[in-house]
Amino acid sequence: MNVSALVQISVSKPKVVDWDGHLVSTGIFKTPVEGAVKVRSLNLDGDEQADLTVHGGRDKAVYAYPVEHYEFWKTELSGRELEFGSFGENLTVSGIDETSICIGDKLKIGTAHFVVTQPRMPCFKLGIRLGDPGMVRRFYKSGKWGVYLAVLEEGEIEAGDHIEREGEDGDRVRLADVVECFLNPTVDPDLLQKVLNSHLAQQMKSQLVYQTAKRRS
Repeated sequence: MNVSALVQISVSKPKVVDWDGHLVSTGIFKTPVEGAVKVRSLNLDGDEQADLTVHGGRDKAVYAYPVEHYEFWKTELSGRELEFGSFGENLTVSGIDETSICIGDKLKIGTAHFVVTQPRMPCFKLGIRLGDPGMVRRFYKSGKWGVYLAVLEEGEIEAGDHIEREGEDGDRVRLADVVECFLNPTVDPDLLQKVLNSHLAQQMKSQLVYQTAKRRS
């Protein structure tokens, strides 16, 4: 059985960059942090989200991305060297991914407690970070979206900490199930309904309803 662990912590403050002739504020350029980092209710110390309409807030306070996905991307991006944090994640983690964790799963890392809320929908700033406008679509189609976490209890975390599973809700909707509803035009209606009915998936309900309506039109 694989041990789930925190591999790296990365943070950044927003900065303004020139993208396609426009000035854009973004916090996606994460850099690694050594030692213990305080987890706050809305982010990590040293971290800040630039656009709170799509990132941040209580339900998207911390973004985690599986280290295992990096091997896929190194092949997909023609062997490009990708340092941890390249996808804008705060936490690069091992042993958990979209197929193994569910919305509502409770996790303990260090002395902080989290709950899984939803997968991360990519935005155009991922293209800025990787210097490739097509990266957003490629990331979306891959289904390797990573996971947003809400902070249940503040504490401290440090690279090397184990990730402990502390509980779950009753819906058992995997992040992969949510991704399936977005990517598969012939998704099982029962699965779609299960995702729509799940407690914490209500955050993404408008997006899922839009996807459903688009398929029927």
